[in-house]
Amino acid sequence: MTDDEVVETLRAVGRGRALPPPAGADAIDEAERVIGFRTPPLLRRLYGEVANGGFGPEDGVLGVSGGHAQGDFRDIAELYQDGPDPSGRVPAGLVLLYDWGCTIWSLVDFRDPAGPMWCSHQGELWPQGITLGEWLIGTSTGTVTVHTLLDSEPAVERDQ
Repeated sequence: MTDDEVVETLRAVGRGRALPPPAGADAIDEAERVIGFRTPPLLRRLYGEVANGGFGPEDGVLGVSGGHAQGDFRDIAELYQDGPDPSGRVPAGLVLLYDWGCTIWSLVDFRDPAGPMWCSHQGELWPQGITLGEWLIGTSTGTVTVHTLLDSEPAVERDQ
């Protein structure tokens, strides 16, 4: 699916939801300044053309400043600035995008314009093998769920 098709699909899905208005370029630029990486082009388009967050799975992804919040988390830059991982296991440039609950997060990789998706659960972090566009379409249609994310979790021996 092309970026144009993802934008149009999420715009159509969003018509039935109460989404915030699109973000201004200044809010997106400020998030990039705080994070230290450019927003993947698809995410930048979605924030600027569809809505400032709120699209995607269930109650929607976090926006940039002034956009969709999720629980106690106001926006991606504030959350990134506060430090996504006190253990230091999350590399710079991986940005928390969606909180599934129960310490399960979906993260988007700002280091790569394609926006590869990652998952974090109970201190473990692994790539999902899909891009932001695939993740957004999958979460919007129900083919990507918290269960499919956890099913892809690598087997890691943990200290008992």
